[in-house]
Amino acid sequence: MSVGLGLPIGDPAQLLSWARRAEATPFTTLALLDRLVFDNPEPLITLATLAGATSRIRLQTEVLLAPLHRTTLLAKQAATLDLLSGSRFTLGIGIGGRDDDYLAAGVDLRTRGRRLDRQLATLRRLWSGAPLSADVGPIGPAPARPGGPEVLFGGFVPAVVERVARWGDGFLGAALPAPHMDGMFRAVETAWSRAGRTGRPRLLAQVNVALGPEPTLDRAREELRAYYRPSDYTDHVVKGLLTTAAQIRAAVAAYRAIGADEVMLYCWSPDPDQVERLAEAVFPVP
Repeated sequence: MSVGLGLPIGDPAQLLSWARRAEATPFTTLALLDRLVFDNPEPLITLATLAGATSRIRLQTEVLLAPLHRTTLLAKQAATLDLLSGSRFTLGIGIGGRDDDYLAAGVDLRTRGRRLDRQLATLRRLWSGAPLSADVGPIGPAPARPGGPEVLFGGFVPAVVERVARWGDGFLGAALPAPHMDGMFRAVETAWSRAGRTGRPRLLAQVNVALGPEPTLDRAREELRAYYRPSDYTDHVVKGLLTTAAQIRAAVAAYRAIGADEVMLYCWSPDPDQVERLAEAVFPVP
């Protein structure tokens, strides 16, 4: 089973160091979250920069809030990143739920699910090389991966499961312990079979992590709390931060046991030394 690394957003200037150091470890993927009304770096631009600084490790949005983006431009951006990275790009997609992001983008929060479904049909059509419409031709470049970059969907509602089965290559689950994630994984597999898809969906789980001395962990908790902003759910997420190597190894093993293809360790400390600390925690020394 693969283990990936979620990139922190507290110090964007350090992300090139994170990427170069992660390239030298067994981590398989670098992922970056998406918000509009926040201090995080824009994910597609950032991952394109990291693609040029790496040659092996995969690059993933986790997850891009697709309804905030113009569909045709997103199709071009994703295809370009897939092409220039040598097919190392995974487009993780979600819809989010924060009013301010949608207000800033001028998009109706209430129709985000329907908008996403329309976007997916257009993305797949454009990535196949078909014209946009009778009046507008194809929008290239062609992605390196036939049919477009790998697409994962994140979320916990039934519509997400159905989107994986209809449009996606897999599912990304976050913030659920393995026993609860097991139910989501099985629901995705069932929907996949019901839709007549061949093969099997990729199944990913994500956990929030940080390792190091107490000041490092305090900074990680502050970053996590600021991102999720004060609420009862925020306290739950902050308390769920894994802060020891034993906790992280146990979580990886638990997700492996329910069939996860990859576990993403989303780190909330911006210190680049986290790369080696986390690698030492999860990868056995030969």
